[in-house]
Amino acid sequence: MSVSDQLLVLVDPVARHHDGESVRIAKDVLSAGAGLKVCLPNNPEEFARSLARRGNRRPVVIGDDHALLRTVTLLHRERVLATTVLSLVPIGHEVSLAKSLGVPTEAVGAARTVLEGAGRRLDLLVDDSDGVVLGGLRIPCGDGTPAVAAGGGPLRALLARVRGGGAGAWGTGAAGARARGRGQDRGRVQGRVRVEVDGRTVVDLGEVVESVGVTPGEGGLCEVEVRWADAGVGARVRRARGRVVSVSGADFRYYVDAVASGPVRRRTWSCRPGGWSLTLPGG
Repeated sequence: MSVSDQLLVLVDPVARHHDGESVRIAKDVLSAGAGLKVCLPNNPEEFARSLARRGNRRPVVIGDDHALLRTVTLLHRERVLATTVLSLVPIGHEVSLAKSLGVPTEAVGAARTVLEGAGRRLDLLVDDSDGVVLGGLRIPCGDGTPAVAAGGGPLRALLARVRGGGAGAWGTGAAGARARGRGQDRGRVQGRVRVEVDGRTVVDLGEVVESVGVTPGEGGLCEVEVRWADAGVGARVRRARGRVVSVSGADFRYYVDAVASGPVRRRTWSCRPGGWSLTLPGG
């Protein structure tokens, strides 16, 4: 059996609690086609240690969108994200981001994709604090509620979970604190922000907007969408594209793939074309 057939399977506790039977099925399918080392971390520290000790094994995460984002973040901070092919079996409360990326959401199909699929390079955003963005980010401005751009797809469902105050994985440590703070953020009116794309001002502090959204776009560019809610008129939208997006203002919060962050006074995101690889069906 070759090194490429050796897998490190990290089973997120949310997946175990959400659907233990699907977790068992996924492990059975994987073990039939590869050598496995299965890890059952109980907290973020154990998860990080297990991933760091993977050696030559290919990492496979059994978990939801939060587990995927956590793993990508850890690999990025190890500076090995660009050379690692990550695999995912989506099981948990929220898997809409995984689905939008092309990962099968049924346990057998996802496990078979791990064994038979191919790594595909995808774009992501990286900020100036070493954070990563896979699906997109939103900055609520007008009424303190995370507004979702038209066509938000999986991010719409993820942010709906934020509005409901749903906790992220484990609900402890910094991530848990952010999750617990979401209920306090609802109804919090944020200050105005300035948005710059490749040094060009798209929104200035004098403008009152409802929300700002940034997603990885095509051709290595960030897609920026600014929305106004005009009474009796409907939403007005301004769009821009660029490689670097900077947002500044008075202590604003933002939501990355449904995880609350901040407050900060300035944050800059850069697009990394083909910055990570995910195993997807087909060649």
